[in-house]
Amino acid sequence: MHIIKPGININFMGMRYYAFALSAILIIIGMVAFVIKGPNFGVDFKGGLMIQIKLTSPQDISKIREALNPVNLNVETIQSVKSIGKTDEAEYIIRAGQLEDNNKQKTLNNDITKALEASFGTGQAVQRLEMVGPQVGAELRNKALAAIFYSILLIAVYISGRFEQKWMISIIMAVCFIVVVLLGLSFGASMTWLILIAFITALVFCWALRLRYALSAFMSLIHDTLIVIGAFAVTNREISLTVVAAILTLIGYSLNDTIVTFDRIREHLRNTTGKKDLKEIANRSVNETLARTVLTSGTVFAVVVALYFLGGVVINDFAFAMLIGTITGVYSTIFIAAPCLFIWKDESVKRGKKG
Repeated sequence: MHIIKPGININFMGMRYYAFALSAILIIIGMVAFVIKGPNFGVDFKGGLMIQIKLTSPQDISKIREALNPVNLNVETIQSVKSIGKTDEAEYIIRAGQLEDNNKQKTLNNDITKALEASFGTGQAVQRLEMVGPQVGAELRNKALAAIFYSILLIAVYISGRFEQKWMISIIMAVCFIVVVLLGLSFGASMTWLILIAFITALVFCWALRLRYALSAFMSLIHDTLIVIGAFAVTNREISLTVVAAILTLIGYSLNDTIVTFDRIREHLRNTTGKKDLKEIANRSVNETLARTVLTSGTVFAVVVALYFLGGVVINDFAFAMLIGTITGVYSTIFIAAPCLFIWKDESVKRGKKG
């Protein structure tokens, strides 16, 4: 039984401009939400307290906030945590700012428990208490940005070397960008602006040096990352270390699909004699790898859906990022990476010469 029949011929390349428009709209919406709302960093990145409590019975958020007043916490948000089909659960996530008195850290767990028991009776419990200082949070934030930047840059080097045999050019380019970022950091420049400038410059270099495959993979991975970050901004979810781990996982997962499609395109380019139509070759390659893409992505998607709905609050943001990223990973392979290969006309390829 075939989920996708052999010989299928969907004109994906003919729909590329609609796909580009859709991607642009989604990215703009996400980035506007990101700018207007500001980055909703978790405790990992901005510092502060994250407390998970379990009460004997559900309580109103305002009553919980009032019960915690004697502890003098700088409470920012209190969120109810409920599993599907369980309305009697009474677990809550409390996010608070830094403690004014550092000496309270040792007794904070007991102080919160006593305050809750004074208002709601015995049996209340603190299940989790995490504290991160502002300096540590800023350092982790910079390291997370650097991890995403270096991974995408080194992937571009690998793609250039594997598909275009331009190892030396791509390695020199990557080393230059890494050195510039490190020098900028040593002079106190912002990591965010350094990476943004490096990304834009890298795209320009890939275009100027005609690193067709690297540029296509670059565009695809940046597209997936921006879509996921935009989804978090729109839904006002926290960006934490687990979310960064999900983004790095998605970068590798999306690249896997892209490489399979690129391999098929390169194979057809080598075996096609005479005039070569890149659009037709890319379309045929995507159709031939479509069954594999749907099957592998479908199984991953099923697991991620189960994690999202049944995995609990601890990994919910991770599962959400994976859920969005699995969809965008398949979408970007078909509608971003493959079409980018023939955005500009390569006359040498059209004349039948091997590029």
